[in-house]
Amino acid sequence: MAAISIPFNRPSLTGKELEYIAEALRAGHAAGDGPFAARCQALLEEMLGVPKVLLTTSCTHALELCALLLDLEPGDEVIMPSFTFVSTANAFALRDARPVFCDIRADTLNIDERIIESLVTARTRAIVVVHYAGVASEMREILRIADKHDLAVIEDNAHGLMGRYRGRPLGTFGRLATQSFHETKNIVCGEGGALLINDERLSERAEILREKGTNRSQFFRGEVDRYTWVDLGSSYAISDILAAFLLAQLEAAEGIQEKRRALWKRYEEGLRQWAEEEDVVLPTVPAHCDSSHHMFHVLMPDAAARGRAIAHLEERGVLGVFHYVPLHTSPRGLALGGSPGDCPVTEDVSERLLRLPFYNDLDEVRQQTVIDALASFHCASAAVSVD
Repeated sequence: MAAISIPFNRPSLTGKELEYIAEALRAGHAAGDGPFAARCQALLEEMLGVPKVLLTTSCTHALELCALLLDLEPGDEVIMPSFTFVSTANAFALRDARPVFCDIRADTLNIDERIIESLVTARTRAIVVVHYAGVASEMREILRIADKHDLAVIEDNAHGLMGRYRGRPLGTFGRLATQSFHETKNIVCGEGGALLINDERLSERAEILREKGTNRSQFFRGEVDRYTWVDLGSSYAISDILAAFLLAQLEAAEGIQEKRRALWKRYEEGLRQWAEEEDVVLPTVPAHCDSSHHMFHVLMPDAAARGRAIAHLEERGVLGVFHYVPLHTSPRGLALGGSPGDCPVTEDVSERLLRLPFYNDLDEVRQQTVIDALASFHCASAAVSVD
C-alpha cells in the first residue's frame, strides 16, 4: 500500500486565526456568547440577509434546535432525503418524530421534489432539504408544497454556505436553516455550526433553548432582572475561542470561495474527456444555481468500478472516498420502517459515488496529480484469459 501524499481533506488557515484566538484569551472570555461569537453572527446576518443567526457547537446541534423549535410530538413525520448525513435524521428522531425518507434526483443528488407530495400525510410536520455538495434543491416547488400543506421547511445547509438558488443565498428559504463549520467544510473552526432563523417569531425562544432553557441572553441585555429556567433546552453555544478562529475564516470567505471555484473548474475541465470515454458522470449544476463548490465527485459506472478506482488512486498516493450510506437501509433506518428498494436512485448513487481530494490549500501540481491518476484508470475490468 502506497503512503498517502494527497489527503482527501486538510483544514486551511487564512492568516488571522491564531491572532484572534490570542485576542480572545487575553479578553478573558473563552465560553459561549462572547465578543467573537457576536461578530461572527453579525457578519453572517449581513452576508446572507438573515434576520437572526446563532452560533452553535455543531450543525448537528443546530438541527436539534430546529426539532425543539417545531415542538414535535411522538409520531409526527418529517420528510427528508435518505442520502444525507445521519445528523439530519437523528435530530428529529431524538424528539420521537419519524423520519420519512425520500429519494433523490439523479442529476443534482438533492431530494426529489417530484416525490415529496406523495409522502405527505396527516402527521407530516416538516420537510428537510439538504443542498448536496452546495447545489440548491428545487426550492420553488418545495416551498409550494410546504405552503399547500402548512409544513415547515428546514434547510440543512451544511454544504451550501455561499451557494445560491435563483440569485438568493441558500439558508434563506426555510423557516430555519443550519450551517456547518466542521473541518471538512469550506469555512471551518474545527467543530461548529449555526442556526439561521428566517422566521423572527422563533428568535427569542431559540435563544432560550440554546442557553439550556434559560432566559440568560435576555438577562444580559437587561430585559429581565434575573435569569432562570423557562423552557427545555441544552448547551449549544460555541466557545469564543472557536468563534475567534471562525471569524478569521468568515472574513476571508470570498477568497476561500475563489480558490474553491478554481479547484472545481480544474477538475471539471481536466476530467471531462476521460468521463465521456469511461461512462462516468461529472457533477450537475443547473443554470439557475450557483454552487458553493463544497466538493467534487464523480459517479462511476458501477460499484465494482468505484472500488477499483479508490484502490487505483491509493496506489498513487491519492485518497478518494465514498460518501453517504442510505439512511433508509441502515440498521436504524430499517427499524423505522425503511426497506431496500424504497429509494432506488439513492441506493444506486451511494454505490457509485467517488469524492476526490478537495481543500483550500490543494495546489495545482497536486490537483493535477489527482487528475492524472484518475484519468489513467479504466472502468472496464481487464479481461481474464483462460488457457
